[in-house]
Amino acid sequence: MRYTKVHIESFGYELPPVVVTTRELEERLAPLYQKLHIPVGQVEHMTGIHERRWWPDGFEVSQGAIAAGRKALEASGLDASDLGMVVYGSVCREYFEPATACRIADGLGVGGRAFVYDISNACLGVLNGMVEIANRIELGQIRAGISIGCETAREINEVMIARMLEAGDMETFIPSLATLTGGSAAVAVLLTDASLSREKRRRLLGGAARSAPQFHELCTWGLEPASREGQRTRTPLGSVCSRHYSPLHYTDAAAVQKNGVELGGQTFRDFLDTLGWKVGDVDKTICHQVGAAHRETVLKTLGLPSARDFITYPFFGNIGTVALPITLAIAEEREFLDVGDRVGLLGIGSGLNCLMLGVEW
Repeated sequence: MRYTKVHIESFGYELPPVVVTTRELEERLAPLYQKLHIPVGQVEHMTGIHERRWWPDGFEVSQGAIAAGRKALEASGLDASDLGMVVYGSVCREYFEPATACRIADGLGVGGRAFVYDISNACLGVLNGMVEIANRIELGQIRAGISIGCETAREINEVMIARMLEAGDMETFIPSLATLTGGSAAVAVLLTDASLSREKRRRLLGGAARSAPQFHELCTWGLEPASREGQRTRTPLGSVCSRHYSPLHYTDAAAVQKNGVELGGQTFRDFLDTLGWKVGDVDKTICHQVGAAHRETVLKTLGLPSARDFITYPFFGNIGTVALPITLAIAEEREFLDVGDRVGLLGIGSGLNCLMLGVEW
Protein backbone atom coordinates (compact mmCIF):
# COMPACT_ATOMS: atom_id res chain seq x y z
CA MET A 1 0.00 0.00 0.00
CA ARG A 2 1.20 3.50 -0.89
CA TYR A 3 -0.30 6.90 -0.10
CA THR A 4 0.34 10.31 -1.65
CA LYS A 5 -1.89 12.73 0.25
CA VAL A 6 -2.48 11.37 3.76
CA HIS A 7 -1.19 13.15 6.87
CA ILE A 8 -1.34 12.24 10.56
CA GLU A 9 -2.61 15.58 11.73
CA SER A 10 -2.90 15.13 15.50
CA PHE A 11 -3.10 12.79 18.47
CA GLY A 12 -5.10 12.74 21.66
CA TYR A 13 -4.78 10.39 24.60
CA GLU A 14 -6.19 9.82 28.06
CA LEU A 15 -4.39 8.08 30.93
CA PRO A 16 -6.30 6.36 33.75
CA PRO A 17 -5.78 7.77 37.27
CA VAL A 18 -5.09 4.50 39.13
CA VAL A 19 -1.45 3.37 39.06
CA VAL A 20 -0.89 -0.30 39.91
CA THR A 21 2.63 -1.69 40.24
CA THR A 22 3.63 -5.14 39.08
CA ARG A 23 4.79 -5.90 42.60
CA GLU A 24 1.31 -5.13 43.95
CA LEU A 25 -0.21 -7.68 41.58
CA GLU A 26 2.40 -10.29 42.42
CA GLU A 27 1.95 -9.77 46.15
CA ARG A 28 -1.73 -10.62 45.72
CA LEU A 29 -0.53 -13.93 44.29
CA ALA A 30 1.71 -14.60 47.31
CA PRO A 31 -0.12 -17.80 48.42
CA LEU A 32 0.27 -19.26 44.92
CA TYR A 33 3.89 -18.13 44.64
CA GLN A 34 4.68 -19.80 47.96
CA LYS A 35 2.96 -23.00 46.94
CA LEU A 36 4.79 -23.15 43.58
CA HIS A 37 8.10 -21.85 45.05
CA ILE A 38 8.16 -18.81 42.76
CA PRO A 39 9.95 -15.68 44.06
CA VAL A 40 8.03 -12.40 43.89
CA GLY A 41 9.44 -10.16 41.18
CA GLN A 42 9.52 -12.66 38.32
CA VAL A 43 6.94 -10.84 36.16
CA GLU A 44 8.77 -7.52 36.35
CA HIS A 45 12.11 -9.23 35.76
CA MET A 46 10.86 -11.09 32.67
CA THR A 47 8.87 -8.24 31.10
CA GLY A 48 10.50 -5.00 32.28
CA ILE A 49 7.02 -3.72 33.19
CA HIS A 50 7.12 -1.82 36.48
CA GLU A 51 3.53 -0.57 36.56
CA ARG A 52 0.35 -0.10 34.58
CA ARG A 53 -2.83 1.94 34.96
CA TRP A 54 -6.44 1.10 35.72
CA TRP A 55 -9.60 3.06 35.05
CA PRO A 56 -11.92 3.57 38.04
CA ASP A 57 -14.25 0.66 38.74
CA GLY A 58 -17.22 0.73 36.36
CA PHE A 59 -15.55 3.05 33.85
CA GLU A 60 -16.98 2.82 30.31
CA VAL A 61 -14.44 2.60 27.50
CA SER A 62 -16.42 5.08 25.39
CA GLN A 63 -15.67 7.75 28.03
CA GLY A 64 -11.94 7.38 27.56
CA ALA A 65 -12.27 7.24 23.79
CA ILE A 66 -14.38 10.40 23.65
CA ALA A 67 -11.91 12.26 25.88
CA ALA A 68 -8.99 11.24 23.64
CA GLY A 69 -10.96 12.15 20.51
CA ARG A 70 -11.78 15.62 21.80
CA LYS A 71 -8.09 16.25 22.49
CA ALA A 72 -7.15 15.16 18.97
CA LEU A 73 -9.78 17.44 17.45
CA GLU A 74 -8.62 20.37 19.57
CA ALA A 75 -5.00 19.79 18.58
CA SER A 76 -5.92 19.66 14.89
CA GLY A 77 -8.03 22.83 14.84
CA LEU A 78 -10.76 20.88 13.03
CA ASP A 79 -14.40 20.56 13.96
CA ALA A 80 -16.15 17.24 14.49
CA SER A 81 -18.24 18.04 11.41
CA ASP A 82 -15.04 17.81 9.32
CA LEU A 83 -14.69 14.11 10.13
CA GLY A 84 -15.86 11.76 7.42
CA MET A 85 -15.04 8.64 9.40
CA VAL A 86 -14.92 7.41 13.00
CA VAL A 87 -13.38 3.98 13.59
CA TYR A 88 -13.17 2.34 17.02
CA GLY A 89 -10.54 -0.38 17.00
CA SER A 90 -10.02 -1.65 20.53
CA VAL A 91 -10.43 -5.16 21.89
CA CYS A 92 -12.56 -3.83 24.76
CA ARG A 93 -15.96 -2.67 23.55
CA GLU A 94 -19.21 -2.04 25.35
CA TYR A 95 -21.76 -4.23 23.55
CA PHE A 96 -21.99 -6.71 20.69
CA GLU A 97 -24.14 -4.05 19.05
CA PRO A 98 -24.33 -1.24 18.29
CA ALA A 99 -20.75 -0.43 17.39
CA THR A 100 -18.99 1.38 20.23
CA ALA A 101 -17.93 3.88 17.53
CA CYS A 102 -21.56 5.08 17.38
CA ARG A 103 -21.51 6.21 21.01
CA ILE A 104 -18.13 7.84 20.48
CA ALA A 105 -19.25 9.65 17.32
CA ASP A 106 -22.27 10.98 19.19
CA GLY A 107 -20.08 12.10 22.09
CA LEU A 108 -17.78 13.96 19.70
CA GLY A 109 -20.67 15.58 17.81
CA VAL A 110 -19.82 13.96 14.48
CA GLY A 111 -22.27 14.61 11.65
CA GLY A 112 -24.61 12.03 10.15
CA ARG A 113 -22.72 11.64 6.86
CA ALA A 114 -19.64 10.04 8.42
CA PHE A 115 -18.71 6.36 8.19
CA VAL A 116 -18.99 5.04 11.76
CA TYR A 117 -18.02 1.49 12.73
CA ASP A 118 -15.82 -0.80 14.83
CA ILE A 119 -12.84 -2.88 13.74
CA SER A 120 -11.65 -5.92 15.71
CA ASN A 121 -8.16 -7.25 15.11
CA ALA A 122 -6.45 -7.86 18.45
CA CYS A 123 -3.66 -5.34 19.07
CA LEU A 124 -3.76 -3.95 15.51
CA GLY A 125 -7.28 -2.47 15.61
CA VAL A 126 -6.35 1.22 15.85
CA LEU A 127 -3.63 0.83 13.20
CA ASN A 128 -6.14 -0.94 10.94
CA GLY A 129 -8.47 1.99 11.54
CA MET A 130 -5.75 4.34 10.33
CA VAL A 131 -5.42 2.28 7.14
CA GLU A 132 -9.19 2.34 6.58
CA ILE A 133 -9.20 6.12 6.89
CA ALA A 134 -6.09 6.55 4.75
CA ASN A 135 -7.62 4.42 1.99
CA ARG A 136 -10.77 6.56 1.88
CA ILE A 137 -8.73 9.77 1.92
CA GLU A 138 -6.58 8.51 -0.93
CA LEU A 139 -9.72 7.59 -2.92
CA GLY A 140 -11.19 11.05 -2.31
CA GLN A 141 -14.18 9.69 -0.37
CA ILE A 142 -13.40 11.67 2.79
CA ARG A 143 -11.03 14.46 3.81
CA ALA A 144 -10.50 13.52 7.47
CA GLY A 145 -11.14 10.68 9.86
CA ILE A 146 -10.29 9.56 13.37
CA SER A 147 -9.18 6.14 14.60
CA ILE A 148 -9.83 5.66 18.32
CA GLY A 149 -9.24 3.02 20.96
CA CYS A 150 -9.67 2.55 24.70
CA GLU A 151 -8.51 -0.53 26.59
CA THR A 152 -9.22 -1.59 30.15
CA ALA A 153 -7.19 -4.26 31.95
CA ARG A 154 -8.66 -3.90 35.43
CA GLU A 155 -11.37 -6.53 34.97
CA ILE A 156 -9.19 -9.18 33.37
CA ASN A 157 -6.39 -8.55 35.90
CA GLU A 158 -8.80 -9.01 38.82
CA VAL A 159 -10.55 -12.07 37.44
CA MET A 160 -7.42 -13.93 36.37
CA ILE A 161 -5.68 -13.31 39.71
CA ALA A 162 -8.71 -14.84 41.44
CA ARG A 163 -8.70 -17.77 39.01
CA MET A 164 -4.97 -18.43 39.49
CA LEU A 165 -5.38 -18.40 43.27
CA GLU A 166 -8.39 -20.71 43.09
CA ALA A 167 -6.68 -23.22 40.79
CA GLY A 168 -3.38 -23.07 42.62
CA ASP A 169 -1.43 -24.90 39.93
CA MET A 170 1.24 -24.23 37.34
CA GLU A 171 -1.07 -25.36 34.50
CA THR A 172 -3.30 -22.34 35.16
CA PHE A 173 -0.55 -19.93 36.17
CA ILE A 174 1.68 -20.12 33.05
CA PRO A 175 -0.93 -19.43 30.31
CA SER A 176 -2.59 -16.77 32.50
CA LEU A 177 0.61 -14.89 33.29
CA ALA A 178 0.37 -12.58 30.26
CA THR A 179 -2.77 -10.98 31.69
CA LEU A 180 -0.63 -9.38 34.41
CA THR A 181 1.20 -7.33 31.76
CA GLY A 182 -1.99 -5.63 30.57
CA GLY A 183 -2.67 -1.94 31.04
CA SER A 184 -5.35 0.65 30.32
CA ALA A 185 -5.47 3.90 28.32
CA ALA A 186 -7.23 5.63 25.42
CA VAL A 187 -5.85 7.14 22.22
CA ALA A 188 -7.10 8.92 19.09
CA VAL A 189 -5.25 9.43 15.80
CA LEU A 190 -6.69 12.02 13.41
CA LEU A 191 -5.74 11.77 9.74
CA THR A 192 -6.44 14.30 6.97
CA ASP A 193 -5.74 14.88 3.32
CA ALA A 194 -3.18 17.51 2.38
CA SER A 195 -5.85 20.20 1.82
CA LEU A 196 -6.90 20.09 5.49
CA SER A 197 -3.46 19.63 7.03
CA ARG A 198 -2.16 22.78 8.69
CA GLU A 199 1.46 21.71 9.06
CA LYS A 200 1.73 19.42 6.01
CA ARG A 201 3.84 17.08 8.17
CA ARG A 202 3.69 13.45 9.38
CA ARG A 203 2.97 12.14 5.90
CA LEU A 204 1.75 8.56 5.90
CA LEU A 205 3.69 6.98 3.05
CA GLY A 206 2.28 3.44 3.12
CA GLY A 207 3.25 0.07 4.46
CA ALA A 208 2.78 -3.68 4.34
CA ALA A 209 0.69 -6.34 6.04
CA ARG A 210 1.02 -10.09 6.45
CA SER A 211 -0.88 -12.77 8.34
CA ALA A 212 -0.29 -16.26 9.73
CA PRO A 213 -3.81 -17.39 10.68
CA GLN A 214 -2.66 -20.95 11.35
CA PHE A 215 -1.50 -19.60 14.73
CA HIS A 216 -4.89 -18.18 15.75
CA GLU A 217 -5.11 -20.38 18.87
CA LEU A 218 -1.85 -19.20 20.46
CA CYS A 219 -3.46 -16.22 22.21
CA THR A 220 -7.17 -16.16 23.09
CA TRP A 221 -9.15 -13.65 25.12
CA GLY A 222 -12.91 -13.67 25.32
CA LEU A 223 -15.96 -14.96 27.14
CA GLU A 224 -17.13 -18.51 27.68
CA PRO A 225 -20.46 -19.68 29.12
CA ALA A 226 -20.49 -19.92 32.90
CA SER A 227 -21.86 -23.06 34.52
CA ARG A 228 -24.28 -21.35 36.87
CA GLU A 229 -27.76 -20.09 35.97
CA GLY A 230 -28.99 -16.58 36.57
CA GLN A 231 -31.18 -13.81 35.24
CA ARG A 232 -30.18 -12.03 32.08
CA THR A 233 -28.16 -8.89 32.67
CA ARG A 234 -27.32 -6.02 30.29
CA THR A 235 -23.57 -6.13 30.89
CA PRO A 236 -21.05 -4.22 28.71
CA LEU A 237 -18.37 -6.42 27.21
CA GLY A 238 -15.74 -4.15 28.79
CA SER A 239 -16.97 -5.50 32.12
CA VAL A 240 -16.02 -9.09 31.46
CA CYS A 241 -17.67 -10.51 34.58
CA SER A 242 -21.35 -11.33 34.08
CA ARG A 243 -23.71 -13.89 35.56
CA HIS A 244 -23.69 -16.01 32.40
CA TYR A 245 -20.15 -15.70 31.15
CA SER A 246 -16.69 -15.96 32.60
CA PRO A 247 -13.43 -14.69 31.08
CA LEU A 248 -11.40 -16.97 28.87
CA HIS A 249 -7.73 -16.12 28.50
CA TYR A 250 -4.91 -18.28 27.24
CA THR A 251 -1.48 -17.25 25.90
CA ASP A 252 1.38 -19.44 24.77
CA ALA A 253 3.85 -16.59 25.15
CA ALA A 254 6.89 -18.46 23.82
CA ALA A 255 5.08 -19.61 20.68
CA VAL A 256 3.54 -16.17 20.10
CA GLN A 257 6.97 -14.55 20.28
CA LYS A 258 8.69 -17.15 18.09
CA ASN A 259 6.11 -17.16 15.32
CA GLY A 260 5.29 -13.47 15.67
CA VAL A 261 8.92 -12.46 15.21
CA GLU A 262 9.18 -14.69 12.14
CA LEU A 263 6.05 -13.07 10.69
CA GLY A 264 7.47 -9.66 11.59
CA GLY A 265 10.63 -10.39 9.63
CA GLN A 266 8.63 -11.31 6.53
CA THR A 267 6.45 -8.21 6.86
CA PHE A 268 9.46 -5.95 7.39
CA ARG A 269 11.00 -7.12 4.12
CA ASP A 270 7.73 -6.32 2.32
CA PHE A 271 7.58 -2.99 4.14
CA LEU A 272 11.05 -1.95 2.96
CA ASP A 273 10.34 -3.08 -0.60
CA THR A 274 7.03 -1.21 -0.73
CA LEU A 275 8.53 2.08 0.45
CA GLY A 276 11.82 1.64 -1.40
CA TRP A 277 13.77 1.85 1.87
CA LYS A 278 16.77 0.00 3.19
CA VAL A 279 17.18 -0.90 6.86
CA GLY A 280 19.50 2.08 7.35
CA ASP A 281 16.84 4.44 5.98
CA VAL A 282 14.62 3.84 9.02
CA ASP A 283 15.51 6.71 11.35
CA LYS A 284 13.18 5.86 14.27
CA THR A 285 10.85 3.02 15.23
CA ILE A 286 7.82 2.50 17.42
CA CYS A 287 7.06 -1.16 18.19
CA HIS A 288 4.04 -2.74 19.78
CA GLN A 289 4.65 -2.48 23.53
CA VAL A 290 4.61 -6.08 24.81
CA GLY A 291 7.67 -6.15 27.05
CA ALA A 292 11.45 -6.18 27.12
CA ALA A 293 12.11 -9.64 25.68
CA HIS A 294 9.74 -9.20 22.77
CA ARG A 295 11.15 -5.78 21.87
CA GLU A 296 14.76 -6.91 22.01
CA THR A 297 14.05 -9.99 19.88
CA VAL A 298 12.10 -8.04 17.26
CA LEU A 299 14.68 -5.27 16.88
CA LYS A 300 17.58 -7.72 16.73
CA THR A 301 15.81 -9.83 14.11
CA LEU A 302 15.04 -6.80 11.95
CA GLY A 303 18.53 -5.33 12.36
CA LEU A 304 17.26 -2.15 14.01
CA PRO A 305 19.10 -0.33 16.87
CA SER A 306 17.28 -0.08 20.19
CA ALA A 307 18.57 3.48 20.68
CA ARG A 308 16.28 4.61 17.86
CA ASP A 309 13.19 2.93 19.31
CA PHE A 310 10.89 4.65 21.81
CA ILE A 311 9.15 2.68 24.57
CA THR A 312 6.36 3.16 27.12
CA TYR A 313 5.71 -0.42 28.32
CA PRO A 314 7.72 -0.09 31.58
CA PHE A 315 5.09 2.35 32.91
CA PHE A 316 1.95 1.52 30.90
CA GLY A 317 2.27 -2.23 30.35
CA ASN A 318 0.76 -3.77 27.25
CA ILE A 319 -2.20 -1.54 26.31
CA GLY A 320 -3.20 -3.61 23.31
CA THR A 321 -4.52 -1.52 20.42
CA VAL A 322 -3.61 1.71 22.22
CA ALA A 323 0.03 0.77 22.85
CA LEU A 324 1.72 1.70 19.57
CA PRO A 325 -0.22 4.91 18.74
CA ILE A 326 0.02 6.31 22.29
CA THR A 327 3.76 5.58 22.29
CA LEU A 328 4.02 7.43 18.97
CA ALA A 329 2.16 10.41 20.42
CA ILE A 330 4.37 10.55 23.52
CA ALA A 331 7.51 10.13 21.42
CA GLU A 332 6.55 13.33 19.60
CA GLU A 333 5.83 15.12 22.88
CA ARG A 334 9.25 14.13 24.24
CA GLU A 335 10.89 15.41 21.00
CA PHE A 336 12.22 11.96 20.20
CA LEU A 337 11.01 12.39 16.62
CA ASP A 338 12.60 15.05 14.41
CA VAL A 339 11.16 16.77 11.35
CA GLY A 340 11.99 14.66 8.32
CA ASP A 341 12.54 11.40 10.25
CA ARG A 342 11.46 8.24 8.46
CA VAL A 343 9.53 6.43 11.17
CA GLY A 344 8.56 2.75 11.12
CA LEU A 345 5.43 1.73 13.03
CA LEU A 346 5.89 -1.98 13.69
CA GLY A 347 2.61 -3.53 14.75
CA ILE A 348 1.78 -7.15 15.51
CA GLY A 349 -1.24 -8.83 17.02
CA SER A 350 -2.51 -12.25 17.92
CA GLY A 351 -4.11 -14.08 15.07
CA LEU A 352 -1.28 -13.79 13.98
CA ASN A 353 -1.35 -10.51 12.04
CA CYS A 354 1.35 -7.96 11.32
CA LEU A 355 1.02 -4.41 9.98
CA MET A 356 3.91 -2.00 9.46
CA LEU A 357 3.44 1.62 8.38
CA GLY A 358 5.98 4.23 7.32
CA VAL A 359 5.66 7.90 8.18
CA GLU A 360 7.78 10.84 7.04
CA TRP A 361 7.78 13.02 10.11
